[in-house]
Amino acid sequence: MRVPIDFSVSAYGVRVPRIVYGTAWKGERTANLVEQAVSIGFRGIDTACQPKHYHEMGVGEGLVRALRSGLTRSDLYLQTKFTPLQGQDPARVPYDPRASLSDQVAQSFERSLQNLRTEYLDGLILHSPLPDPQQLMEVWQAMERLFDAGGARQIGISNCYDVDQLDQLWQAARIKPAIVQNRFYAATGYDSEVRALCRRCDILYQSFWTLTANPQVLAHNSLQTLAAHYRRTPAQIFFRYLTQSGIIPLTGTTTAAHMREDLEIFGFALRDSECELVTQCLDQASSLGDTA
Repeated sequence: MRVPIDFSVSAYGVRVPRIVYGTAWKGERTANLVEQAVSIGFRGIDTACQPKHYHEMGVGEGLVRALRSGLTRSDLYLQTKFTPLQGQDPARVPYDPRASLSDQVAQSFERSLQNLRTEYLDGLILHSPLPDPQQLMEVWQAMERLFDAGGARQIGISNCYDVDQLDQLWQAARIKPAIVQNRFYAATGYDSEVRALCRRCDILYQSFWTLTANPQVLAHNSLQTLAAHYRRTPAQIFFRYLTQSGIIPLTGTTTAAHMREDLEIFGFALRDSECELVTQCLDQASSLGDTA
């Protein structure tokens, strides 16, 4: 029996699944994997208009196939990213690199709509902050205009680990960030300050590199014991802990068995005392500065 996915609701009223399928580094397998993920039960898909690491057109093809099963576009949460020039492969930039930043955002957005075969995005994320504050605001204001026009139902930012920079963006933005998506690992103290700001400002926090960066946590005796008690995998225990802690993990698994396991986390719940044990595992990893 398929376990229903839990959803969070953003500050803009957008329902976001509490686990999202990530499509980075899938290459030519992207379409098949996206179709498979949706057919198994995923309702949130993350991608980017960045040919260097994502095959966004493949995501669109996979979604078209998946929707033939009777789902509608409104059943899915679909987010992509505007990637600034420094994050692009110079030979495959999906917009005019000579254009203004505002035009680059608009061109990237239009390319994403074409690639994904959709008329709107549930989320548009700035892939990484620009180092110059004025440039950052020019890009953000271009994203705000896409929000105003109804093309993006909410906007957010990724790879933003400086809590002061995030706070300044929050203060300056007319349309506040609804999502922060960051790498989740010990070297940043698991973003404790950033996540605290997200809680105060009603920003949804998404984690990526969640399993890859944390083998020491998955191997910890506490997680192993909980996994044995619940008859689950350590990864399931970790993902369930994150969802119960208000974190939305991305998973990029390429096997159907692991996709099912990832979705089955909503079939059980950890007790508060058990969540505290996992928190202690993260604290220990942070104190060691372990980057896996």
